[in-house]
Amino acid sequence: MRVLVTGGLGFIGSAVIRHLVADTDHEVLNLDKHTYAATSGSVAAVAASDRYHHEEADIADGVAVADILARFRPDAVVHLAAESHVDRSIDGPGEFIRTNVVGTYELLQAARDHAESRWVLDRLRFVHVSTDEVFGSLGAGDKPFDPSTPYDPRSPYSASKAAADHLARAWFETYGLPTMVTNCSNNYGPFHFPEKLIPLMIIKALAGEPLPVYGDGSNVRDWLYVDDHAAALVAVLESGTPGRTYTIGGNAERSNLEVVQAVCDLVDAAVGDEVGGRRSLISFVEDRPGHDWRYAIDASGITEELGWRPSVGFEQGLARTVDWYLANEWWWRPLTELRYQGQRLGTARVG
Repeated sequence: MRVLVTGGLGFIGSAVIRHLVADTDHEVLNLDKHTYAATSGSVAAVAASDRYHHEEADIADGVAVADILARFRPDAVVHLAAESHVDRSIDGPGEFIRTNVVGTYELLQAARDHAESRWVLDRLRFVHVSTDEVFGSLGAGDKPFDPSTPYDPRSPYSASKAAADHLARAWFETYGLPTMVTNCSNNYGPFHFPEKLIPLMIIKALAGEPLPVYGDGSNVRDWLYVDDHAAALVAVLESGTPGRTYTIGGNAERSNLEVVQAVCDLVDAAVGDEVGGRRSLISFVEDRPGHDWRYAIDASGITEELGWRPSVGFEQGLARTVDWYLANEWWWRPLTELRYQGQRLGTARVG
């Protein structure tokens, strides 16, 4: 297939592109706007392939998107381009609405027009990649999210992604565009922008800096290694059923405090604990506004239908991740010097 991937210079998008180019015969076009979180180094391993192409464009620019689809003539779209950091959505929700809602609309409409012009509307596969955050917050005894879970978004980010999910489903039901929606749990792994929890803690732990944990650190997330997520998305792309939703998780619920403590121990083991053990650097800070308490994913549906399951357990995946950051300072150091210096985000309040 000829596969258009949006947001392919981002964390998950680049993992999908690396997987598509390295492990399949598909041809790939990476459509990316080059925002602050985009890094060309994340696709360097496959950039020289004659099956990899790149276009810089904004998915909210309908004219540009339509032109790219007309020239590349994709058989499938994997839509990952999004503003995705909850804290940034608290400080500036407008960009999240523009990219995640308007951008998704423009892409869906361009894909529909492209497919209808080629008389292949029922064959253009469209995978819309979303988040478990659209389902809201779970209590300690609540069952994990599955495709039937009602939506209950609580942040500007999750609300914008929920709106995009609804658009993708509407374009299937109304226009027959073969869309599939995926909702994943928290990803981690190589090439993760340093504003997110795990890479931020690794980098701060290496520097011997305080490790800020929101609230009391009891908030729980299900963690999914990014390469496993990429494999799941390619499985949906190739064999998923149009109109269906797939929930994708790592079966690895951990509290934020447990995650940070595990990072500390791995960094100590790798480089020594001359600062007196990096757990001593953990500090509790004012909680994020509207901080959801727990997310968990039931991934049995995608396992039963497509045979996908996570191949990497959390301990193994986290160790791989810490080792990668230790070995690839060339990638993250310029980001921390030029784009994000580890400052607290998401403290804006109304009133």
